[in-house]
Amino acid sequence: MALGRGLGSLIPDKSKNQISSSATISEHDVIQHLNPDNIKTNPWQPRNNFDQEKLEELTESIKQHGIIQPLVVTKEYDGYQLIAGERRLRAAKILGFSTVPVIIRDANDKDKLELSIIENVQRHNLNPLEEAESYQRLLEEFGLTREEISKQVGKSVSVVSNYLRLLKLPIVIKEALLENKISFSHAKVILGYNDKLEQIKVFKKILKNDLSVREVEDLSKKSAELTKEREVKDPIITSWEDRLSKNLGSKVKIEKRGDKGAIKINFFSHEELKSLLDKLEE
Repeated sequence: MALGRGLGSLIPDKSKNQISSSATISEHDVIQHLNPDNIKTNPWQPRNNFDQEKLEELTESIKQHGIIQPLVVTKEYDGYQLIAGERRLRAAKILGFSTVPVIIRDANDKDKLELSIIENVQRHNLNPLEEAESYQRLLEEFGLTREEISKQVGKSVSVVSNYLRLLKLPIVIKEALLENKISFSHAKVILGYNDKLEQIKVFKKILKNDLSVREVEDLSKKSAELTKEREVKDPIITSWEDRLSKNLGSKVKIEKRGDKGAIKINFFSHEELKSLLDKLEE
């Protein structure tokens, strides 16, 4: 049975230096049929959240067309353990299938985790935070380097590093990322702020104003420019600005180059302008 663009296209072969030969799918593989109740779920499954709506869509598709791509399992002492295909297994159980097509593989724990990550990453099934946590497990539990992980999942080292940086975000932001309230791109911009309190402030602005990634980038750029300006501004000029702002009741900016310059006073209505002019004439 040919797999076409199925699971075989999702799991790279050893010739591409991406995964061990024990995990590859070969045209010589024999597809067997097992009772889904005899297949235990994969404890190394990196995905924590399964979209119920998408699972229902898959279940309906399998009901109409059957399971086109076989599951990948490994033999255990008390049955079989799933390596790849948890959504298909869940759908089969919902439909009450007596058997499901499988390919049996010899696999250690690292193989199971790698295969689960590859399948989910290639299918875009993982939330960015789940993907980051998976990479962290490969680093800590199996001693892989970032370079090795990048080869396994087919992504650059810098991309893998960006995912791992997500784990440094405050918990409230990580929870929002996990719940898809913000995107991976939003999170990367937030990481541009080193201070945790600043990160949370920006995060709250994103939610409150429904800011796009571009708008958050502009916000970040303005913040950086303001910080740089404060760092180089003459403290005497700053004190004069504060004094004028307090007396006029409006933001004042002094731009000075040499002995020349200009004073800018903000106003937001005709009434504010009139009030400023009255104060200047006093």
